This record gives sequence, C-alpha cells and structure tokens, in this order.
Amino acid sequence: MNRPTELAHLDAGALNDVRQSVTCGYFGLALLVVAIALSSGCASRQYGHLLASNDKDMVGSHAAGAATWNPLVDESVAKILSRCPPPVQTVAFEGVNNVPMDNGVIGSALATGPASVCFIGVENKSAEELGDFKDQLYEQIDSQINSAETFRGISRRMVDAALIETRMRPEALMLPQNRAVFAASLGRQGSPVDYLMFATVTTGTTDRNKSTQRDYTLTLEMVNLHTGEFLKESAKIRKGYSKTRAGKWWNFGIFDQADG
Repeated sequence: MNRPTELAHLDAGALNDVRQSVTCGYFGLALLVVAIALSSGCASRQYGHLLASNDKDMVGSHAAGAATWNPLVDESVAKILSRCPPPVQTVAFEGVNNVPMDNGVIGSALATGPASVCFIGVENKSAEELGDFKDQLYEQIDSQINSAETFRGISRRMVDAALIETRMRPEALMLPQNRAVFAASLGRQGSPVDYLMFATVTTGTTDRNKSTQRDYTLTLEMVNLHTGEFLKESAKIRKGYSKTRAGKWWNFGIFDQADG
C-alpha cells in the first residue's frame, strides 16, 4: 500500500526538477538576451577624455598617427633650420674723417631681420592616405619655422594666392625663371622670400607572413631663392604591425624572429 505513495512522491520530485530546469533555462536565456542588448547598445556609444600634455600619443593599429608624425616633424625641422644660415647681405659702413671703409658682410638676421621661408606644402608619396594629418603636418612645420629666432614663415594664404596668380604647380618652382615670377608675386603682397621649403612623406614596407614593418620618412628640402642652392634633411621612424599583441615580442623582441 505504500507503493503508490512512493511513486507519487517520485513523480512530484521529478516534476519539480523539470520545473527548475525550465526555470533555469528561461533565466539563462533572459541573461543572454540582456547581454546581447547591452552589447549592441554599447557598440554605438563612444567615450572621450582629455589628454594631458605629458600623456603618450596613441599608436595607430593600421596606419601612422600622432606617435609617428609628431617626432618626425620635430626632428626634421630642427635639422634643416640648424643647417640653413640666414642669407648674407652686403652692407656699407660710413667712413671716419671722410676716409671710406670697405664694405662689410653681415647676416640678414642682424641687418634686415629673420630670413623669410615660404613653405610650399606636403607631398605624399607614401603607401598611406594622410587624411587630415596632411594639414596637421603643414601647420606643425609652419609653426616651428615661425618659432625659430632667425626664420619667419610666410602666410599660407599668401602662398596659395601666389600659386593661383602665377598658375604654377609646386614642382615648377624648381626652375629659376619660375622662382623669380613667384617671388615677384609674393613681393607685391609685401612678403619677400629668401627660402622655399618643400616637405615629402615616403614609406617603405616589409611584409613577413602576417606581420609588417613600415618605415616612415619625412624629408624637408630648403631652396635658396637667390642662389638656387638647396639642402635636404630627413627623419625616419620604423613601425611594426602584427595580427596579435604577441607579434611585437615574437618579431622584434627576445625571440628575434625578424630575420626570417
């Protein structure tokens, strides 16, 4: 007579287990739905924060960024300006007691002020699109020229206006007659020119399986408008790209696999 009672108790227990399993299943499904909803909602959200002046620049994962371009500008501009002396100008000194003195030579930084530099622009010959960094590079280089004691830059708006007036492309300014026409146009605007500056961005890419090394070079060329003499200086930064975070140490770290 106890047999039906035991079976009833067993059926009730099994049914309770089934109910708990179903409840847990629904609860787990609800958590999954909530997680998907939260993840999809966060995907369209972006957070921002201000960087202090001593914070590190972000290193781009697919292309060059601030951590690459800023040091290149600082190094290349410092090199080229340190090698370019102000143009020399001959000035006359008055004689003493009606005795004439020979002409002396004095730098224009002392005679007429800082040498003027006409920065033409940035030419991109790299494997990457510069995007908004092209204007950023121009402004950074131009600002550093103007911050030097013996050099001053010419307004970009005046340079663009002179190029439009003379109908010349930047590479055409390498010809002496074109430089004279261009300088005359700027002179009519009240901006005499001593130097022309050109900037060129180039890259060299090395591929190894799923890893890549790219060498970024920023070259500055200064042309003396009066003599045609020119100087070149460049700065280079090497950058590695990998599919995994461990790729940096595998290719360029203690494993020393970069040699093949």
